[in-house]
Amino acid sequence: MREKTGSFYEARLRYEKVNEDGLVKKVTESYVVDALSFGEAEKRAIEFLRFYVSGEFQVVNINPMKFNAVIFNGQEVCDRFYKTILSLISIDEKTGHERITQTCYLVKASSFDSCKETIRTMMDRTMIDYQIVSVSETKIIDVIES
Repeated sequence: MREKTGSFYEARLRYEKVNEDGLVKKVTESYVVDALSFGEAEKRAIEFLRFYVSGEFQVVNINPMKFNAVIFNGQEVCDRFYKTILSLISIDEKTGHERITQTCYLVKASSFDSCKETIRTMMDRTMIDYQIVSVSETKIIDVIES
């Protein structure tokens, strides 16, 4: 398992893709880009796609993502990305009250159950009490790392 932290942006790219049946279809796909700014995210997305797309393509949208980290599951062949929200539970030392902080991870895994197991494995290495609030599959195709 590998963890990547940084600033993440979602880049939506539109281009013509040849389907398995040979027909050309215009598609819009989402990629997560590790970058420090909108401009850097756009530049990295264009450089990345240039190797995989022949012909014209267009960056149609770039939005900041609120992921604390991207988790890559290295134990298996993974082809999906899941948005996972955790509640981290701690005790406020001054008041003694329970404090809950939500955090969001993007997890690359092969299935819903594999994603939850990856999160459990990662969190078992910490002393933090947590609860998995939600896991949902995204339409993200890939992560463009720095």
